[in-house]
Amino acid sequence: MSIRDVATEAGVSITTVSHALNNTSGARINDATRERIVAAAARLGYAPNKLAQGLRLQRTQVLALLSDEIATTPHAGRIILGAQEAASAHGWVVLLLNTGGDPALEDRAINAIFQYQIDGVLYATMYHRQVTVPDQLSGLPVVLLDASSADPAYPSVVPDEVGGGRDAVHELIAAGHRRIGFATNIDDIPATHGRHTGYRQALADAGITAQPDLIVVEESDTPGGYRAALELLRRPDRPTGIFCFNDRMAMGAYRAAHELGLRIPDDLSVVGFDNQELIAEGLFPGLTTVALPHYEMGAWAVQTMIQMLNDPGPSKPPRDRAAQATMPCPVVRRDSVAPPPPAG
Repeated sequence: MSIRDVATEAGVSITTVSHALNNTSGARINDATRERIVAAAARLGYAPNKLAQGLRLQRTQVLALLSDEIATTPHAGRIILGAQEAASAHGWVVLLLNTGGDPALEDRAINAIFQYQIDGVLYATMYHRQVTVPDQLSGLPVVLLDASSADPAYPSVVPDEVGGGRDAVHELIAAGHRRIGFATNIDDIPATHGRHTGYRQALADAGITAQPDLIVVEESDTPGGYRAALELLRRPDRPTGIFCFNDRMAMGAYRAAHELGLRIPDDLSVVGFDNQELIAEGLFPGLTTVALPHYEMGAWAVQTMIQMLNDPGPSKPPRDRAAQATMPCPVVRRDSVAPPPPAG
């Protein structure tokens, strides 16, 4: 079965069939004609020869997802899934290269990327942070995934940390809470600053004055959340709700509440961040939290990369105006939020 047979079946030229099946940029084919061509190809069992296409375009149709520790991080695995499914939809493949944060291993991985003629690199990080793209990648298209750069030439996609923090606190405010504590992270990273800003914005939106003594800075793990929550809950005017920087800190807050004889959500409401399902669904009651858009970010990075590779001409935006995307972080409601207990 050949492309000529498809053209005869659809009643169009061979060139039109080629443009339609290969999604050629700039080809003017109306939707009805494209659908007729696709249907004809399906009836005849015809598929484009990907090897021939790759040789003609000097492409392998393979992308590398070069990451520090994503492959070993359970709650970031959906980045890989989103990237792989988006690539598969376009007939591409994503090769995962996990360096474990080892510079020497990263160098070897980059050498392999060039050796095997990978078309582009998705440079990803385990958590949202600013990165410096290795100089060795300067000859390849690069999209930053869950990361940003001081160099605006690189397209990037990151979570909306501010919006996620704001929505998390709005959950507590909507339930009637006015004294809301914040157990936050000690690390100087974008998530720390963004979620803190979101916390303050939510309070301001509700006309609540932010109180510095309701913000406790700790390590962003379960012991840190436990210590932060104890400090907040031992106050005589303790908060009735706590927003935790992440779900691990929220798990520590659950332990602190239990030790102090407080029931969640009857006496204390808690909201986390990250939607680590092993934690959020495993806690009792289930933890209301904010989900990081890992799947969506992985898919966006791949789609952006393929668009870059398919449109290298003058219509492509200048390198100083690369796309910088911020993905919304949806609230995942479970059972850890309720109205505050009656005063007195």
